[in-house]
Amino acid sequence: MKYIIRLVSATIVFVLANRLLLGFSNVLLIGLLVGIFIVINAIPYVPYPRPLLKRYRICKAGCELLKIFLISLIMTIVYMLYSFFKVDIGAWLTNLLVVIIVEAVVFWNGIIRIYLTANQLGAKWRIIGVVWGWFPLVNLIILRKLIKIADDEIIFENEKTILNGVRKEQQLCKTKYPLLLVHGVFFRDFKYFNYWGRIPEELEQNGAVIYYGNHQSAASVIASGDELAKRIKEIVQESGCEKLNIIAHSKGGLDCRYAIAKLNIAPYVASLTTINTPHRGCIFADYLLEKIPEKIKQKVAQGYNTALKKFGDENPDFIAAVNDLTASTCQKFNADVPDVAEVFYQSVGSKLNVASGGRFPLNFSHHLVKYFDGPNDGLVAENSFPWGCDYTFLTTNTKRGISHGDMIDLNRENIAEFDVREFYVQLVNMLKVHGY
Repeated sequence: MKYIIRLVSATIVFVLANRLLLGFSNVLLIGLLVGIFIVINAIPYVPYPRPLLKRYRICKAGCELLKIFLISLIMTIVYMLYSFFKVDIGAWLTNLLVVIIVEAVVFWNGIIRIYLTANQLGAKWRIIGVVWGWFPLVNLIILRKLIKIADDEIIFENEKTILNGVRKEQQLCKTKYPLLLVHGVFFRDFKYFNYWGRIPEELEQNGAVIYYGNHQSAASVIASGDELAKRIKEIVQESGCEKLNIIAHSKGGLDCRYAIAKLNIAPYVASLTTINTPHRGCIFADYLLEKIPEKIKQKVAQGYNTALKKFGDENPDFIAAVNDLTASTCQKFNADVPDVAEVFYQSVGSKLNVASGGRFPLNFSHHLVKYFDGPNDGLVAENSFPWGCDYTFLTTNTKRGISHGDMIDLNRENIAEFDVREFYVQLVNMLKVHGY
């Protein structure tokens, strides 16, 4: 049914755009076509699957308009080539002007809708669309790609909405103890930035109660551990939850291990799950600190620290943070910071299969880390991830793999073979099953 309506809609656009060459001038018929044309552009027929969110209904309508545009454009191109030698050149050029106006209305109506609503287009495909949109034939290929990306996102997100609706009563992520999400180095989880992407909302839809570390973006493990210990005690005291399940990404895992072992907060922690944490450090970091001249290191550190102070960090320390991620420092750290028997420890790691699978700067650093440390996620080597009783290793069978940033939904990207939001739902559900 939808294909028939789409074809009919495209035919109406084609007829209206080419009425001069088609040779009809019936005022009532033209008025009827204009009316239908307005309706098509305002509310194109789309059999929305339920319960499709409003944003994706707009996106779906945009995709439909662009499909109508492509079909009617192809019909128009064929017809105008056919009629080029059969009519007066003045009439042909006048018709061309009408074609451009009519088709432009449909195109811009559709493209604006998907540009405003399709998150998966990202900056990359939006820019490609703008740049290559001026090149004939290539622009049609790019447009088809944009439509596919938007269509795939609609299908994926609608399936997630349906899934969460079906299992809402199960409260898969309603653990005995709340979750504490702890960010990694050089990022924040409060003020101006959402570190965990779409993950928290997905967990909360499935029953989770979530708190955040709210610590500085860059500091030594000791300093960050001290901040987190105070934060944990504050949460427990204010909420009366007794304990927390900590999920910590990257350096945040080292910060939490230190806080648990050295700062007397083990009684308030039920479990620690580390995500892509460099438990054994990075040889790459040792090399950089050794080879980069001191003046350059200090200049970079000063620039970073100054910038982060403006964003609210009280005392950022770039050099201390990097130094605590070196393999040599982590070796000493692991010897001095033992696990606490009462706390359940587990870990997760991932691998970026090829550098091009990661976003900048991970696509660049992947080569360097691979040279010094071996297979990695763009920042941390595969052999540095495992810690605790259970270890989960993730990658994909596709060329891409899963990067350090993908593990926290940094780019809000839907990845083939890896649904990061569902991964966290199942991860937290296992904590619930284990009684945490």
